[in-house]
Amino acid sequence: MQLTRYTDFGIRTLMYLALQPERETLFRIAEITEVFELSPNHVSKIVHHLGKLGYLETVRGKSGGFRLGMPASEINIGQLVRVLENSLAPIDCNKPYCLFTPACKLRGVLAEAVSAYLAVLDKHSLEDVVSNRQQLLKLLPEHKIPVLELVG
Repeated sequence: MQLTRYTDFGIRTLMYLALQPERETLFRIAEITEVFELSPNHVSKIVHHLGKLGYLETVRGKSGGFRLGMPASEINIGQLVRVLENSLAPIDCNKPYCLFTPACKLRGVLAEAVSAYLAVLDKHSLEDVVSNRQQLLKLLPEHKIPVLELVG
C-alpha cells in the first residue's frame, strides 16, 4: 500500500517538528518547504489541515507559525494515516467496474491486508519514528540544522 504525497508530507512535517522539542521559536512554512524542497502551497494546506485536527498549534500574524499541538508520544501513526488519507482501499472495483465484483473474494483478502497494515502503524507513535533523533538531524543539510544542535 502506498500513501499519498499529502500524507507523506504531513508525516515528514510532524517528524521535523518532533526532532526539535526544545525549540522555543515557532516553525514556519518556508522552513518546511526549504528543508524538504516542497511547494509552499502544498505545505500550507497540510499545515492548515494538521492544525484543524489538533496535531499542530498554529499562530496567525506577523510573528506567527506553528508547533506540535500535542506531545509526539501522543501522535499515533496509524490514526494519523487514517485522518490524512482520503481512502485506504487498495483498489476500486467500480472504476472500471469489474464483472467479478458480486462473487469476488479478493476484496476481503485486501481488506484483511489493510487491517494488518494499520495494526502495525497503530503500534507506533511519532516519538517512536524519531527516536533516532541524532541520526536524523545529521541528515539535514548543515545550514538547516537547528541552532539548538549546533551549540553543544
